[in-house]
Amino acid sequence: MRTAYSVETVRAAERDLMARLPEGALMQRAAAGLAAACADLLGRGHGRVYGSRVVLLVGSGDNGGDALYAGARLARRGAGVTAVLLAPEHTHAAGLAALRRAGGRTVGTTDAGAGSGTRADTDAVAAVRRADLVMDGIVGIGGRGGLRPAAVPLAEAAERSGAAVVAVDLPSGVDADTGEVRGTAVRADLTVTFGTHKPGLLVDPARAYAGSVRLVDIGLDLPAGTAGSAGPAGAVGPVLEALQHADVARLLPVPGAESDKYRRGVVGVVAGSARYPGAAVLAVAGALRGGAGAVRYVGPAAQDVIARFPETLVSDRGPKHAGRVQAWVAGPGAGDDAGPVAEVLAADVPVLVDADGLRLADASAVRARSAPTLLTPHAGEAAALLGVEREEVEGGRLAAARELAGRYGATVLLKGSTTLVADPGDGGEGGKGGKGEGTAVRVNPTGTSWLATAGSGDVLSGLAGSLLAAGLPARDAGSVAAYLHGLAGRYAADGAPAGAHDVAAAIPAAWRDVTRG
Repeated sequence: MRTAYSVETVRAAERDLMARLPEGALMQRAAAGLAAACADLLGRGHGRVYGSRVVLLVGSGDNGGDALYAGARLARRGAGVTAVLLAPEHTHAAGLAALRRAGGRTVGTTDAGAGSGTRADTDAVAAVRRADLVMDGIVGIGGRGGLRPAAVPLAEAAERSGAAVVAVDLPSGVDADTGEVRGTAVRADLTVTFGTHKPGLLVDPARAYAGSVRLVDIGLDLPAGTAGSAGPAGAVGPVLEALQHADVARLLPVPGAESDKYRRGVVGVVAGSARYPGAAVLAVAGALRGGAGAVRYVGPAAQDVIARFPETLVSDRGPKHAGRVQAWVAGPGAGDDAGPVAEVLAADVPVLVDADGLRLADASAVRARSAPTLLTPHAGEAAALLGVEREEVEGGRLAAARELAGRYGATVLLKGSTTLVADPGDGGEGGKGGKGEGTAVRVNPTGTSWLATAGSGDVLSGLAGSLLAAGLPARDAGSVAAYLHGLAGRYAADGAPAGAHDVAAAIPAAWRDVTRG
């Protein structure tokens, strides 16, 4: 499992480690890993380090020091290294001395606006444009907001230059803790991060600026467990975690010798309408492939469902009279009939609410439930539930997922370019926990942009609902379903457009891939 820790926790772990190491040893570890990653990149792109042109964008503080020491290592291997000093009076002195001893040169800049450059600004931009590799050491993990004006033309020149751009720890201009990007930020091809992943490297929009991410172990002692568990110097556990194949395989339901369809779980699906019968078919398709023993369908699209999936148990008497289920899925393509959604929310079994169900569900009924509830909105639906603009949700996905979970007292699977699964204790208004408390938010590492297709979310809902019926807790059901769904999307698309029915058909292949390791 990959984990990500807050800036506060990382800094506490760094302080604890530095107290036990010789002065400067931790920075040297980071610089060695950074230089090795840059050398690998130069070797792939240019065949060698010797003779390559490397430009360091150096801000104040330790991030700039990491870049300077790494640049010195590359210079000793024959690279021509130029450091652009954005804050000359606050440049890391020892790192700068090391670079100069290795034969590197420096170019200064000013803090003037982008339209009032000096000769030094012109030289700096020209150096970036000629570079084979640009190393971003402008701002460290504590930075907030976009780049300062003096750095903007350098970041823009790097993006246009064709050079490989390597970010030190994370791209400058992004928020390490939230993944938000407020202003201009560096777009990296590779981010070399130290000790642990930072949340912003795993959550869009910042994730899109990071490129590939390479983790360098520098020996940090980071606490495992929940986000509220104590560690060194008051540090707490991870705030984000991403499942991997082995984690998902451990969570997937496997029938035993004594299992029958009822022991494996029965999932009920309340979906579809005269206008959207396909939503019912797709939700059932996902449910049939999710590990439950049987699927009951309740709604007006029974004939469409039976025609496609004759193994489905159908009913036209409403959820209360459909028969025993271990979990419900309510809402995909449901139209405007709130009655069935209300019946489902009144049931004392896990319930997944999606699509139209999110609009039809009474918020107080959701909060009053004692059985697990999983809400699965996309950004537009989340914005409507929170009473904000969609852009606010897309720009602050982590905050939105936490806020929704806390406000509704439910587990939330926020769909999108980054899919997040948050429990009520992960923070937000009304949550059982506050900032830094509760379990870590799950971030899904699988998927493809081809999943942005009509009906894909209906398949995901059915899949997650089936996992709920098979006995998985809401957080696990949501994150495992997102993982399999994303993997199935990759298989179905394989670099070309795919429909939601293709994604559903690829779920067994994704399941086998996960369980075979």
